[in-house]
Amino acid sequence: MAIEPTREQAWDLLTAHTKSANLLKHALGVEAAMRKYARSFGASEETWGIAGLLHDLDYEEHPSLQEHPFVGVGILRDLDYPEEVVHAILAHADHTGVPRRNDMDRALYAVDEIVGLIVAVALIRPAKSLAGLPVKSVTKKLKDKAFCRAIDRGHLRTGAEALGVEMGEHIATVLESLQAIAEPLGLA
Repeated sequence: MAIEPTREQAWDLLTAHTKSANLLKHALGVEAAMRKYARSFGASEETWGIAGLLHDLDYEEHPSLQEHPFVGVGILRDLDYPEEVVHAILAHADHTGVPRRNDMDRALYAVDEIVGLIVAVALIRPAKSLAGLPVKSVTKKLKDKAFCRAIDRGHLRTGAEALGVEMGEHIATVLESLQAIAEPLGLA
């Protein structure tokens, strides 16, 4: 029988497997964006937030495509986490072959990479802050293929389309969620 994990339990599990400050900040950013999208879809903020928080649970210890996110999912299943959380985590990575079948799956896929892009744009600003960061600055960097080359622009477009939002709206939604937690992200 699946447990209903608390945010505190999820955080403790994440920090037991992740020590990198940057990975922890990424998890917080994805959690915040997932919670915001959960509100807009009338879904459980707690469930969606936990999926966002734990989506890269195993990444620091098992970064290879053969292991991530499979090892983390195994840990979650051993702890009887809800299958909807497990499925969303599997579906957030194209290489798993797991289809995205609901709004939570699609949201996690859509927010993961855009969080990284928005943080990168904030970090190149003189103030290294999310405060006052305009959507158009993120959009401009999105079009600049030399900026953050590792971020797959096709993935970003596919994610927004799957959620049924245009890219500018998607960026605005995720940016707003990150601005709300700028202090713990070190971007205040």
